[in-house]
Amino acid sequence: MPAIETFLLHHDDGIRVMLTNLGATLMAVDVPDRSGRRANVLLGHARPADYPAAGAPGPDAYMGATCGRYANRVAGATFPLDGAIVRLVANEGANQLHGGVPGFHRAVWRVERAEATCVILSHRSPDGEAGWPGALSVTATFLLPAPDTLRVVYRATTDRPTHVNLVSHPYFNLSGDPETTIHDHRLRIAADHFLPIDGAALPTGEAWPVAGTPFDFRIPRPVGHDVRPGYNHNYCLNGNGMREVAWLDHPASSRSVTIATDRPGLQFYDGYGLSGAFAPHSGLCLEAQGWPDAVNHPGFPSSRIDPGDRWQAITEWRFGPSPAS
Repeated sequence: MPAIETFLLHHDDGIRVMLTNLGATLMAVDVPDRSGRRANVLLGHARPADYPAAGAPGPDAYMGATCGRYANRVAGATFPLDGAIVRLVANEGANQLHGGVPGFHRAVWRVERAEATCVILSHRSPDGEAGWPGALSVTATFLLPAPDTLRVVYRATTDRPTHVNLVSHPYFNLSGDPETTIHDHRLRIAADHFLPIDGAALPTGEAWPVAGTPFDFRIPRPVGHDVRPGYNHNYCLNGNGMREVAWLDHPASSRSVTIATDRPGLQFYDGYGLSGAFAPHSGLCLEAQGWPDAVNHPGFPSSRIDPGDRWQAITEWRFGPSPAS
């Protein structure tokens, strides 16, 4: 097994990103406020050893990590594939969450390259791991293409037909103070529709318009707490290809982040279930990914990958001052 390491990505005057090859995890992103004071805008732990062990329950298990091989939920831990039923290992009641156990979030990834502005990690998931067919070879590239920008690029290949949906799972609190909530953060999401969910946080199969609902973030507004128990929904992003899909800011500090991606969905989770080291609503997730449970919904964007395919997913976070500051 490779050794567990930490890395610091930095430009001279730009953001500073701490990550580890344990779970290909983002541990911290230091960003200046309007006065130049730096603060870490991610929830996380100071050392890789502080993260929960493989299989441990609770949101800490995925904090800042790369989730896979299939992020989000798979209903009944089963899905059809080429005339057969694939049976996965359930790890959230009857369902599978974030690829099951052990999951990519607790794997020790191999370090392929480590420089001041770029770290490339790789991982190979064997055929049948957590029930998934096919040996999947994955790379995760963490890159600072500009002083204010963090980009993550996932690539994957397989030796058998399967499905893949990798995502980076950072929790943001742009105030830099995890003792405060994210209710005063302003959010914009470029999506006209979202996926309603059932009591197990699984999509019902429908896509509803956001217009006239508390799910409408097409114009920036405070996150608030208008939905009970909280937001944990996929937004069906407008457009295709690499484009800006979301914007988040904290007016008091003027810090903001713009999210761009080539993915079809954005999971907005407001952290209502956080516990232990972090209180509920002390951070929020905006996870660029495929739509949840797409393996069981033919009408959703496909997450299938076949031998010879080269699957890729790109997400970019651009940090800076709020436009209004």
